[in-house]
Amino acid sequence: MKAYALTARDTQPAPSDLPNPDVGAGEVLVDVEAASVNGFDLSVAAGYVFDMLPHEFPVVLGRDFVGTVSAVGDGVETMAVGDRVAGVIPGMYLGPRTGAFADHVAVTADAVTKVPEGVGVTDAAVIGLAGIAAHDAVAALDVQPGDVVLVSGATGGVGSIALQLARAAGATVIATARPGTEDEYVRSLGATHTVDWSGGVAVAVREHAPEGVDKALHSAGDAATIGQTLRAGGAVATTLGATAEQLGRDDVTLAPIMAAATADKLAALLDHVAQGNLRVNVEASVPLDRTQEAFALFADGTLGKVLITR
Repeated sequence: MKAYALTARDTQPAPSDLPNPDVGAGEVLVDVEAASVNGFDLSVAAGYVFDMLPHEFPVVLGRDFVGTVSAVGDGVETMAVGDRVAGVIPGMYLGPRTGAFADHVAVTADAVTKVPEGVGVTDAAVIGLAGIAAHDAVAALDVQPGDVVLVSGATGGVGSIALQLARAAGATVIATARPGTEDEYVRSLGATHTVDWSGGVAVAVREHAPEGVDKALHSAGDAATIGQTLRAGGAVATTLGATAEQLGRDDVTLAPIMAAATADKLAALLDHVAQGNLRVNVEASVPLDRTQEAFALFADGTLGKVLITR
């Protein structure tokens, strides 16, 4: 099969020809139709994670995917050949069987969920890891009606989904976005106010929330700046590993987010997509053999997601 993989620690990821994965008991084989690029993929490509995570080369990149079940292992009763499914590869092990930037991926059946009728490949593919991270962040913040929530990184995959989930929970959302296209995009997702992330964020946020915001999602930008926007007793969820010291606050609650993916969470998010309550822009769809171009687009910053397609 074709795959985008690292063959050794000191190499760059590249298109590779690898054996098709076998399907074990309790697993399904999925013919991948699309997968989305996440920040974690760039960290793997750069070699930042190998001192922390178990791995075996070649390492196929990619964590979330949409495709069609082409084989089922012994004991699988919840899925059948021909089912269109979405999933996030479970666990943190990296290797030849644990990447979605490939023609095929084998995963445990409980790691995938069926894509609802009416939801296309593109719409399903943008959810994945970013959607799970957004879901977990909004849950950790316990967003309530009337809360004022700052979403930093609102134009990205995690931020754009978190913005919509916070708005659906009844919050007033202040989103970071440059004037123009970015501003229009986040407002179309439900942001009440926007602040230009290129400068003066804390001052601009305080213009809309003089006492400080109740809660904040830190998925982009400087942690200390986010700390300046919060009221005493507020809360911040960070997907970037920020510490209380980096925030410069000891009077707020800090929740680190590590995106604990489950099929149930993914199914709930896809139901929101099916109902028209959740959408994410796709900046570009790039064929598997040009995955490096998708990485470059993602690194430059996008409105929403970048997809890898077969």
